[in-house]
Amino acid sequence: MQYEKIILGIDPGTNNMGLGVIGIDRQHIRVITMDVLKLGKLKSQPLKLKKIFDTVLRNIDAFHPDELAIEHPFYGKNVQSMLKLGRAQGVAIAAALYRDVPVFEYSPRKIKQSITGKGGASKEQVAGMLYRILNIEGTPADTDSTDALAVALCHHYQKDKPTGDNKNYSGWKAFISDNPNRLAR
Repeated sequence: MQYEKIILGIDPGTNNMGLGVIGIDRQHIRVITMDVLKLGKLKSQPLKLKKIFDTVLRNIDAFHPDELAIEHPFYGKNVQSMLKLGRAQGVAIAAALYRDVPVFEYSPRKIKQSITGKGGASKEQVAGMLYRILNIEGTPADTDSTDALAVALCHHYQKDKPTGDNKNYSGWKAFISDNPNRLAR
């Protein structure tokens, strides 16, 4: 099937990473695929990051998304968890930029609000609403893949509403010019 736009959504994680791909055909939104990359059996952080990079590349090559939407890490109390999550997100972004796929970031609150109308909604509420919006039969099996679909759908909803909450990088040059302090000197 031909779509006007394909969006790959990612819910980054170092134990489970959600992936969801939606296709937009006029006003209809269809789920192309949703999956969870399980990384718990890999012992080292570098192996997990390599698996994330390879999986994102494989999904880009398989589904040819026009854009990648990703949840940016929330600020938690555990600095080590935040660091690992940021690395996972960075590797996914690097894979998209490697294939010249524009990247958009959204906060967890923005994603929940765009799907349920409430920024403080639970993962289960988001999953339930997604199943209704996208006409998915059954009950949500896991929240990692539905969170990834939520990121993709949030991006679709935001397409005409610049909010300042999301960032768009069309390639390495755009990323570097927007993040000069991240360069090693």
